Amino acid sequence: QVQLVESGGGSVQAGGSLRLSCAASGVTASRYYCMGWFRQAPGKEREGVANIYSVGGETTYSDSVKGRFTIAQDQAKNTLYLQMNSLKPDDTAMYYCATTQSYYGPCPTSGTIYKYWGQGTQVTVSS
Repeated sequence: QVQLVESGGGSVQAGGSLRLSCAASGVTASRYYCMGWFRQAPGKEREGVANIYSVGGETTYSDSVKGRFTIAQDQAKNTLYLQMNSLKPDDTAMYYCATTQSYYGPCPTSGTIYKYWGQGTQVTVSS
């Protein structure tokens, strides 16, 4: 059973930075999978923020965070990161990491194929 635990959330002022971490255990035996960060603000739908493919490290970002956020994976530590710079109040949300089972092809931005999810970490950006 895969378990994901996020950390690193908090409260910052606009323009500040945070780095989220997601520690994974019981990871899938497959070399081919996607990991991603998603967020959901109160009253809004869940949004795919960024994802990364396990082989080659191809990344995808939503337009709303492109150029400000960076996703990275340390496979030796089974940890996924999200470096968030130039934060805006609109970035306020609960942030979740997720991973697929074995998956071949470009990582989708939709969360529907991601099987395992963490409990989330809150990010609050004040103006």
